[in-house]
Amino acid sequence: MTKIWRETGFVENDPWVVETDEVKAEGEQKALLPLDQFIEKAEASNDVGLGVVIRPADDVTKLEPYLYRIEIVAVDFPAFNDGRAFSHASLLRDRLSYRNELRAVGDVLIDQVPLMLRCGIDSFAVTNATALKRLSEGRLPGIAVHYQPTSRHAEAGEGYSWRRRSA
Repeated sequence: MTKIWRETGFVENDPWVVETDEVKAEGEQKALLPLDQFIEKAEASNDVGLGVVIRPADDVTKLEPYLYRIEIVAVDFPAFNDGRAFSHASLLRDRLSYRNELRAVGDVLIDQVPLMLRCGIDSFAVTNATALKRLSEGRLPGIAVHYQPTSRHAEAGEGYSWRRRSA
């Protein structure tokens, strides 16, 4: 069972569905389309409020002309050891200035959630039993020291965490 989690807690009645050959959005649901299908739909219409899934091998910069029409971008983590979605999230937030919802889908593990948050991901499609349990208990692992700047400022302030000096 997939649940959507944000820092404020679990989200009820999320309308977004990752479309595949077997699964299609129905009724009040909204489709998260693969990049190529998304571009086809965007080119053929003037629709806004669209959703797209970025897979690891996709070129996220192809979204740039359509960013103002996108309500949500889902970045896919197909396996715990495939971190290309971290780069996609950073590119979307930092270089392309995407400010709407950015969701992690796929293999979302509890240990990676703080790192995903730092890259600008703000919602998570969680299926992992351990992650669901820990998130429902409010037990999000922390990272005390950061060595590089990211989309999200370090807790100690807005300066680059790697420039901080110890007292």
